[in-house]
Amino acid sequence: MSSQLSALYTELVIEHDKRPQHAGLRDPFDTEVHHVNPTCGDEITLRLHLTDDEQIEDLSYDAIGCAMSRASASIMADLLIGHSVEEMDPVRAHFEEVMRSRGRLEGDEDLIGDGIALLGAAKFPGRVKCVLMPWKAYQAALVEIRALEG
Repeated sequence: MSSQLSALYTELVIEHDKRPQHAGLRDPFDTEVHHVNPTCGDEITLRLHLTDDEQIEDLSYDAIGCAMSRASASIMADLLIGHSVEEMDPVRAHFEEVMRSRGRLEGDEDLIGDGIALLGAAKFPGRVKCVLMPWKAYQAALVEIRALEG
């Protein structure tokens, strides 16, 4: 493995991969989505449960794939649970912007917490999709919940 790639797998990423936070599909949930990264075969099934005032009461998942995608799901769930969708939207937007910057932007650790450990992947376009897949599944789950309410 090249030194650049090994730099992706920081201790924090490895920790979240080995001991994922909030993993395992749980009830109750408002919606369930399944996303696949066709490039590498990573998959996630994500369940989202919101309160009536759009607090993220639970976000559970089953992730299969590389350490980066599994760690991203763990870090995302840990960041989002217990907060409102509105409060977490700037966090999601900042994380996505930095991930798509190809390493040109620095992440705000105060905003994205452990997500800072995933930012090394921004320099590797193939890895960006791995890291963003759980976040895209979360967004899709929000769209489904809102469509059901609508």
